[in-house]
Amino acid sequence: MTEFVAIYGAKGLAWAKMEEELKSSIVKYFKKPIQDKIIKATNAEKGDLIVFIADNRKIVNESFGQLRNFIGKKLKLYDEKEFQFCWVTDFPLFEYDDKEDRIKPAHHMFCMPKKEDIKLLEKKPLEVYCTQYDLVLNGVELASGSIRITDPELQKTIMKIIGMTEKEANEKFGFLLESFKYGVPPHGGIGIGFDRLVAMICGYNDIREVIAFPKNKNAANLMDGCPTKLSDKDLKEQHIKLDFIQK
Repeated sequence: MTEFVAIYGAKGLAWAKMEEELKSSIVKYFKKPIQDKIIKATNAEKGDLIVFIADNRKIVNESFGQLRNFIGKKLKLYDEKEFQFCWVTDFPLFEYDDKEDRIKPAHHMFCMPKKEDIKLLEKKPLEVYCTQYDLVLNGVELASGSIRITDPELQKTIMKIIGMTEKEANEKFGFLLESFKYGVPPHGGIGIGFDRLVAMICGYNDIREVIAFPKNKNAANLMDGCPTKLSDKDLKEQHIKLDFIQK
């Protein structure tokens, strides 16, 4: 399991077995009141195994989510032929990037914050939730969507929070902010991964098994030979310059 969670960025996986009390080499670092809280929080019973990951929220959630699916499939804890759908809502609008030391959009910066959280944008942006919604099938994201921002001032505020200057915002998204002035109706939507749905119905994990012209891991299509080399004329028409050395 330790090697498995490392795929998702976890630096390690600690464990403790529940007997009459918690048993593990790591338990000595937890005082008795902390152990009691862990047992209560996990509803641990005799014979249970508790695993720990210490990292940022994103890595911990991703690692444990994937580990849960891995164990469930390995131990056959669910019927793979049964379809279970789930709507996921109340996503955070922002997340903190430790490497870049700044706040970034958790999904994208055009998602409308929840009305009751707009007041938190300036002072507590990491506590703001947005109107994003995902449809999950058997633990796999099948569709994703959101309600979009239509207020130019609100959009500018979010751009400022993620570290975008007013000049940069106008250079990159001036066309969008300008269009808001002419009135934009509330809008949103959702996109379903149809090929992913077909793959799951057919019992496959890889969508390349169900699409007409699958590409390999090098993004090459073996059936028609693309991507093909473009002529100098084609490159010139599209204003594309190749500055790498061709083999």
